[in-house]
Amino acid sequence: MASSNSETEGPDLTKGVSFGDLVDGKPLLGHVGEEAVILVRRGDHAFAIGATCSHYGGPLAEGLVVGDTVRCPWHHAAFCLKTGVPLRPPALNPLDCWQVDRDGDQARVGKKIEPAEPPKVEGPASVVIIGGGAAGAVAAETLRREGYQGLITLLSADSAPPVDRPNLSKDYLAGTAPEEWIPLRPAEFHKAHKIDLRLETEVTGIDTAKREVTIKGGERLTYGVLLLATGAEPIHLPTPGADLPHVHYLRTLADSRAIIKAAEKAKTAVVVGASFIGLEVAASLRTRELEVHVVAPEEIPMAKVLGPELGEMVKQVHTDKGVHFHLGQTADRITADAVTLSGGEEIKADLVVMGVGVRPRLALAEQAGLATDHGVTVDQYLQTSAAGVFAAGDIARWPDPHTGQAIRVEHWVVAERQGRTAALNMLGRRDPFDAVPFFWSNHYDTAIQYMGHAESWDSLQIDGDVMAQDCRVSFLKGGRLLAVATVGRDAEGLQAELKLEGG
Repeated sequence: MASSNSETEGPDLTKGVSFGDLVDGKPLLGHVGEEAVILVRRGDHAFAIGATCSHYGGPLAEGLVVGDTVRCPWHHAAFCLKTGVPLRPPALNPLDCWQVDRDGDQARVGKKIEPAEPPKVEGPASVVIIGGGAAGAVAAETLRREGYQGLITLLSADSAPPVDRPNLSKDYLAGTAPEEWIPLRPAEFHKAHKIDLRLETEVTGIDTAKREVTIKGGERLTYGVLLLATGAEPIHLPTPGADLPHVHYLRTLADSRAIIKAAEKAKTAVVVGASFIGLEVAASLRTRELEVHVVAPEEIPMAKVLGPELGEMVKQVHTDKGVHFHLGQTADRITADAVTLSGGEEIKADLVVMGVGVRPRLALAEQAGLATDHGVTVDQYLQTSAAGVFAAGDIARWPDPHTGQAIRVEHWVVAERQGRTAALNMLGRRDPFDAVPFFWSNHYDTAIQYMGHAESWDSLQIDGDVMAQDCRVSFLKGGRLLAVATVGRDAEGLQAELKLEGG
């Protein structure tokens, strides 16, 4: 969903600007021809780089400069100012960079810099990645970007190549994003980069002693290094009728397509569960003009994660759009045309979507004898208890330096960042995974950013007006800042992330 910005705002940087007028660390938006460019001063040097984030087109002129990087205010991707290389997902594509020449006090942007080919690096004889989600896809890309020349095999149980999963419950499901935005990479990408992507491939076993993976049907693959990135699966409740044809779950592109197809004929939908996914589905179905009901056991949606104030705000956003909430209740029974609630009410429903959360896919890890504890236990380098085996994404439980605890997080951006770190460490680096967890959630035109990790807290500090969707909410425990959520304050979200990093 990356977009280009061809507007020629600001000065023509090829004509030069006063170096003395540049504020260190504050991007200056300008242009080179028709291309939007930011000029960034760092000490006695200046860097020119494309002004539009390659993820969703965020404005880097409004971003945050940290060291020799610039961070996007929308979804916190980071790029190297010197090379344009994406250093933090969710951005995957590099940005163009330009030469900056100094002539006295004048800084002029010159010709575009040709990207350098990565040097070939030594590494394991082969890499096998199990899982075609965010962590696995980014790991495979990172290996090639870093110059790894060996065999890469990406085994995915999915029928589709790696996709932009957050969009499956957001714009794509709402009908406001075309399907060509959904694949992370075009069809020819993996072949061009010599990544052996195998779809609809079920791995049945891992032998860590022989360094061997068994595929359904009997084929065996040896590996030099293995990345386990099997992700999570939707929780299926034992609700009578939950297996009926009009009841859907959302995890894959096929799931999203099935809900879209059902929504074309449906008039009324019931979403069971007020999770982030559940409420994003509710927003998407309302955008498609269905009557939508949300059933959930809590009294305030998402209060456990966001606190009661933000939870009430989200509820009001949905209520204003016509969503009907049935809180403090569960679905007792689903029939072909209705959902019966625990309070006895019956809601007519042509379409039911279950959004009650996910659980990590741990069967392979357990079969292989890997250490597990509410996830696959990894060290700070994402190495499991078995030599040559790494884990990343929704299954990984890692020692978080910011909370001082072992945590497991089911966030798309976290999975991508872990995939990148795991790839670097599979090549022999010793890069600890120390990124602050980050996610975003969209509800119509309301976007929530969340930085950090707070499984529990004893106090909330609110700055601004929550109901006006202009606020920063800080989550503290014992006086220690654990997480920050922002609405309508992208720049403060970046600053909060940096603070949580200890920067």
